Amino acid sequence: MSHESSLPLPRLRIGVVGAGRVGAVLAAALRAAGHDVVAAAGESDASRGRIDALLPGVAVDKPSAVARACDLLLLTVPDDMLGNVVSVLAHSGALREGQVVVHTSGRHGLDVLAPAVALGARAIALHPAMTFTGTEVDLDRLAGCVFGLTAADAERELAASLVDDLGGRPMWVPESRRALYHAGLAHGANHLVTLVTEAMELLAAAGADDPAATLRPLLTAALDNALEHGDAALTGPIVRGDVNTVRAHLDSIRAEAPTTMPSYLALARATLSRAVTDGRLTALRALTINDVLDHAAATEDRSVRRTT
Repeated sequence: MSHESSLPLPRLRIGVVGAGRVGAVLAAALRAAGHDVVAAAGESDASRGRIDALLPGVAVDKPSAVARACDLLLLTVPDDMLGNVVSVLAHSGALREGQVVVHTSGRHGLDVLAPAVALGARAIALHPAMTFTGTEVDLDRLAGCVFGLTAADAERELAASLVDDLGGRPMWVPESRRALYHAGLAHGANHLVTLVTEAMELLAAAGADDPAATLRPLLTAALDNALEHGDAALTGPIVRGDVNTVRAHLDSIRAEAPTTMPSYLALARATLSRAVTDGRLTALRALTINDVLDHAAATEDRSVRRTT
């Protein structure tokens, strides 16, 4: 993480295209920092509702009109749409020299903004490393949020100033590592949701009245320990080499909650590998556990083939 000093920004006229959960919140935060949000584009009822709630009084218009009206254009559209949106705006004459064009995609860097740069626009990739609800709750959460930034040297001070106005902290990400940066966030956050949801399914199948309450103290401690200590925080039957416990898990999952089997197997293998690498599990015991996992996977494959 790097920190750069930045000068206060002059008041900017800001337009947002794609007023979804991220766009509406960031625009509202910039408005609270003293900038003028002049227009927003959002087609869905949900987007229009967010504009009404978070950006009251802001004009709703089509993307090209929003782009023409602003000094800083905030593009908060889905990753796979971003390139097309930039190209259409550039070719329609909606973008201009000296205009700041900022996108919030984690995966993309500056290359996707090439049509805007060709017109003389100033390009910045600014991705908040946070999950959004699209409500006022997110505004407080921006305080201290890390923003993955990619910008040319001439735009670094401007990018850092934007993050300051949003209350966040900059992390400079090279163009070539944007996808890797985003993969780390998605693997940690999105896959965590899947993991926790499946764990709650297993506990519900075991008879827990409130699976979330059962898991909360354990998961909170595990997350804190993992963030603080890394692999040293690993506990459980795989790290201990409890082969029969792992086998019992697999038998119960197959019988009671088979949809969670693929992720259990995948994460068990990853845990096994890390436990061996840091020396907490002998290679011989790891091989035995791996054989149990292989047998379960083969049984799963045969079951799938029979049902298809």
